[in-house]
Amino acid sequence: MSSLLHITNGDRFTEKLKSLKLKGDIITWREMLCEGKTETNVGSESFWKTRFEFLNKNYKVSKSWFIEKTLKEYRSLCNHKQEDHIVLWFEYDLFCQVNMLAVLSWLQTHRKYAEISLVCSGNEDDSDTMYGLCDLSDEQLLNMYENRTVLNQDDIEYADYVWQLYCSDNPIRLENLKDFEDFNFNYLADAVNSHLHRFPTIKNGLNQMENNILQLSLDQKPSSRKAFIDILVKNQGGLGFGDSQYDRAITRLKPLFSTFNPVKLSRKGKDILEGKTSYYSCIQDNDVYLGGALKYNFLYNTDANRILKL
Repeated sequence: MSSLLHITNGDRFTEKLKSLKLKGDIITWREMLCEGKTETNVGSESFWKTRFEFLNKNYKVSKSWFIEKTLKEYRSLCNHKQEDHIVLWFEYDLFCQVNMLAVLSWLQTHRKYAEISLVCSGNEDDSDTMYGLCDLSDEQLLNMYENRTVLNQDDIEYADYVWQLYCSDNPIRLENLKDFEDFNFNYLADAVNSHLHRFPTIKNGLNQMENNILQLSLDQKPSSRKAFIDILVKNQGGLGFGDSQYDRAITRLKPLFSTFNPVKLSRKGKDILEGKTSYYSCIQDNDVYLGGALKYNFLYNTDANRILKL
């Protein structure tokens, strides 16, 4: 009799999955590895130490919260040693895809014997809409579960390899990957592309997301900071970020706004958006990591679609 374990992308979907009454235990992967420094050795003491330091400094996550919510769930995963079939539930966006890579890297090391399959939501119909797992009906989810993708050894090793590159100190190696279509990850190429666009552009020292924040503030003229964050979350493309991540992004860009109630760009913000000057003079901390690379050690050339090392 084979036994089953589900690993989900977050608490909201875990609750939905419980209601589907599928066999097997459920583990929730509570991390946001798309932000802050990451290390290749997922689950090691130094890995969790690095993650806690980032979350504590930038999101005021307490040690007790981190132990209770993230580490306890991870330890539960470690204790599930008997299951020989593991189902991953993730989504198309950068947030989810990076977490998925990390989980697969861990499984590659610690669960070599298990059959691993993937349910990944995204492009589910003929529209241009991209769907999260919680956007789908029970019937759709059960159908996706029945038709889930069983990952072969090449898939798992490839995911581990992409994770190693994501954690390296040079994103150019990630940029040179060209063989995504040879593996069973339909949304990984787009997620990696979204990640590379998080490095600052040559044009003005802001990355694609930050330029989008400034542009939307001009176009939408939000009446308040909260309304602004709602607009950003709805118009973010394939990042998959939440309110707290956009709140932090806006705080970092504060010198470029004259007011948040209503939201208005400062003269400097407008000049930077138009490429008349650069954001580099506003940078206060250069220890911002994207995976294993320092954000401001690289530039994105939007004309050539290439990353340059400074």
